[in-house]
Amino acid sequence: MDQSDSSVSIVGMGCLFPGDADSPERLWRNLLGRVDAIAEIPPERWAAASYYNPQRPRPLHSYSRWAGMVDGFDRFDAGFFGLSDAEAEYMDPQHRMLLRVAWEALEDAGHARRPDRAEAAGPRVGVFVGLSTRDYSDGLISRADMMPASPFTAIGGSACMAANRISHALNLAGPSLTVDTACSSSLVALHLARQALEAGECELAIVGGVNLVFQPHVFVSFSASSMLSADGRCKAFDARADGFVRAEGAGAVVLRRTAEALADGDRILARVLGTGVNQDGRTRGIFLPSESAQVDLARETAARAGISPAQVRYIEAHGTGTAIGDPIEARAVGAVYGAAQAPGAPCAVGSIKTNIGHLEAGAGVAGLIKTCLVLSRGVVPPNLHFETPNPEIDFAGLGLEVATEARPFAPDHPGDDQAPPCAAINSFGFGGTNAHAILAPPPKPRPETAPTPRPAQGLAAPLLVSAPTPEALKANAARLAQRLAEDDAPLATVLRAAA
Repeated sequence: MDQSDSSVSIVGMGCLFPGDADSPERLWRNLLGRVDAIAEIPPERWAAASYYNPQRPRPLHSYSRWAGMVDGFDRFDAGFFGLSDAEAEYMDPQHRMLLRVAWEALEDAGHARRPDRAEAAGPRVGVFVGLSTRDYSDGLISRADMMPASPFTAIGGSACMAANRISHALNLAGPSLTVDTACSSSLVALHLARQALEAGECELAIVGGVNLVFQPHVFVSFSASSMLSADGRCKAFDARADGFVRAEGAGAVVLRRTAEALADGDRILARVLGTGVNQDGRTRGIFLPSESAQVDLARETAARAGISPAQVRYIEAHGTGTAIGDPIEARAVGAVYGAAQAPGAPCAVGSIKTNIGHLEAGAGVAGLIKTCLVLSRGVVPPNLHFETPNPEIDFAGLGLEVATEARPFAPDHPGDDQAPPCAAINSFGFGGTNAHAILAPPPKPRPETAPTPRPAQGLAAPLLVSAPTPEALKANAARLAQRLAEDDAPLATVLRAAA
């Protein structure tokens, strides 16, 4: 890999997804283990049973009572981020979740640092996050008699604070903005972050997305439009596809210019070769996707990335499992990538929504994290709930194949740096904003620069555990003990990382 590479690279990830996937490693185990993380909405969220009615149409009711849920979304260590409990109480939990996964992504990248309040200006790190729903702030307004206004009410639910809060808490001085293009929000955020890095507006960029399922009225609204799956399962590209499944969670990645990451020895998880954004324009309905717009965007993004469409061997599709959206998307990506494949070697396609549901504004970053894992592990995990191919999709003619079993990524390609096998991520919002990204595997280390493992000699080194409070120290020690029990990493490597 040429050190003058103009791409940007993903050097760290953090997530909090359904199925207790509170780390990329746990998410990967769930994907390979075919875990379906969808469950009935618990009564502590709202009285879901009183809103549920399977008959349609039924005003003020939802025919769906299932979602991908995150346990403990309301637990937050305010003191760690220098926040008072009073301020944290009025913060939208989506902002809290983003703070957590952003910090964990920085830790994963080896770039985490506690802010020095004496500094006049922090590092030029940009923050770009996707967020659409305002369930919590809407609830605050409706419960004004229970939670009286405070100095933190106005900022607690403001959408701009989703990004600004991260920049403030960590003293980051780069661009900081929240994106709302509905379901494509966090992949649009990736596009903006890549542009900011290439323009020199920041040295690092945090890209994230979040969604929280906190109020019943959104279910009622989507039910009135028959957008939701009746059985609570995302059946992407299947003949039984009847709607999407709402889900919550948060994810974040850290981006850096590839040449700088290589020079400093950062661990690269994947390279972002190109991104793009466009709009459907006027379609038959504002929520109906455009096949031609998706085709144009995929072609433009491949050209911007400097690759041949034949290099794309896996597509992480938007794949919501709707009768209208799935065929349109399949025809679009098939026309660009499937048609370019060699005969008898179709391009694999899948959707993380079949595992965890649709995170809406956070859907793009969920697919991004999955794709990074595919590229860094070299395996495409199985796509769930695919039994009978959708008759509106000509898979063979489009050169596509849904991956129902784990398979090697790009087994037909040598993976050299001149023409690496790639993966594409496709996303579209129900307002018509499309986003697309092309990723490549991490560069192979040069033999002469590959680190030489040090032999363990007696293991006299201590295992260091740190935290800002005694309570947090105990929790960190417990998490580390659990990680050591689950992970097969060499102990010497763990000792160095902890230190």
